[in-house]
Amino acid sequence: MMDVKKRKATVAWMMMIFLVLSENFPLCSSAASQQPDNKKSNGFRSSFLFPVTGNVYPLGYYSISLTIGNPPKVFEFDIDTGSDLTWVQCDAPCTGCTKTNDHLYKPQKHILVSCEHPSCGVVHFPDSPQCEKPDDQCEFEVDYVDHGSVFGVVVSDFFSLRFMNGSLIRLHLTFGCAYDIKNPGPYVPPGTGVVGLSNGKASLASQLRSLDLTRNVLGHCLSGKGGGFLFLGDDFVPSGMSWMPMLADSKSYLSSPAEVLFDGKPTGITDLKVVFDSGSSYTYFSSQVYKAVLDLVRRGLTGKPLDTVEDKALPICWKGTKPFKSVHDVKNYFSTLTLIFPDTPKVQLELQPEAFLIVTEDGNACFGILNGTEVGLGDFNIIGDISLIDKMVVYDNEQQRIGWISANCDRLPYSSLDSNYNEDFQQPYAANFGTVEENHPQTQGSI
Repeated sequence: MMDVKKRKATVAWMMMIFLVLSENFPLCSSAASQQPDNKKSNGFRSSFLFPVTGNVYPLGYYSISLTIGNPPKVFEFDIDTGSDLTWVQCDAPCTGCTKTNDHLYKPQKHILVSCEHPSCGVVHFPDSPQCEKPDDQCEFEVDYVDHGSVFGVVVSDFFSLRFMNGSLIRLHLTFGCAYDIKNPGPYVPPGTGVVGLSNGKASLASQLRSLDLTRNVLGHCLSGKGGGFLFLGDDFVPSGMSWMPMLADSKSYLSSPAEVLFDGKPTGITDLKVVFDSGSSYTYFSSQVYKAVLDLVRRGLTGKPLDTVEDKALPICWKGTKPFKSVHDVKNYFSTLTLIFPDTPKVQLELQPEAFLIVTEDGNACFGILNGTEVGLGDFNIIGDISLIDKMVVYDNEQQRIGWISANCDRLPYSSLDSNYNEDFQQPYAANFGTVEENHPQTQGSI
């Protein structure tokens, strides 16, 4: 975790712009005034459904569009189940921003959150905001394990959201306005922000649940062809899913300990701490596990018509007798990896070759499982987008469980939806930047 006090000093001159705006803080209306009149019988209005764009390679992330402000403006957000606070790039002197000012969020003076406001406490939970005076503006800082970071102020503004039944609602939600962004990696950060979908109190799903608008259940279906969909609420949860309990007291989606099978056989790799993180493009194993799995994969390729090759996309790659056009051309050379969970013996997460390989623009096959220890993950293991494609993955925070099932993610789930939803939104390309993990603003993260 970086030194927050030192970091604040380096951006003090930027804060002067916001201090001019912080005379008062008339924030969001009460939860009661925002609750819809016509609720479903279970006490909730409905679910929200969002088309997803993006891919694992070459783009490197999956994103949705959200409409914020008055007048409303559309912004793009990387979907990140490993993050708590949603943030958007701020139209202020912005270090590290990746869009022109026309695509940045411009805060108004009445939407800035003060340190004494309950929303600031939610953002910093379980710690308290570090403020000199109660009416100081609420700041946030996010540190990512790839050594990237985001710093800014907390705001509360209108979001325009459409229920799956077609009705539109406008309500105040709390999020971050980021104006100091550091990205150490080789890839340009996605869009204009990140939507936090963990089970922390500041996440988008948690805020909607606190307003009794929908259940704290969310899911995503990411297509290997690109695109997919994301939902908030429990209306799209299918039957027949594999469910396992998520570990309590963690803002991240942490499973019970896992073991690894290779080609259906035990490997001796046990007691893995596994986090499901849609903000990570690739899957990460801790150093010892990574080396053991890579050794198994290499031994399994003995006698196969593949040779190692250097490729700028990923560290470990192979070439064939001719360039591969897709993973389907090479998958039969590789064996399946399987995660089993002894605490839930009937539940397995199969990682077939499509769930850990990409084919690059040069026609090489590359290993989409990376060394997590090298990026600061310690003994944690991240299941990223590459291993979640073509599965519907559901995070049920109401019942504290995670589930998945194979699915067709190329179309929105119901043909009976509003015509604005009922369309094919496949993307023509498939993607590699992602937030691997978030430490909660000014607090120690759960992983």
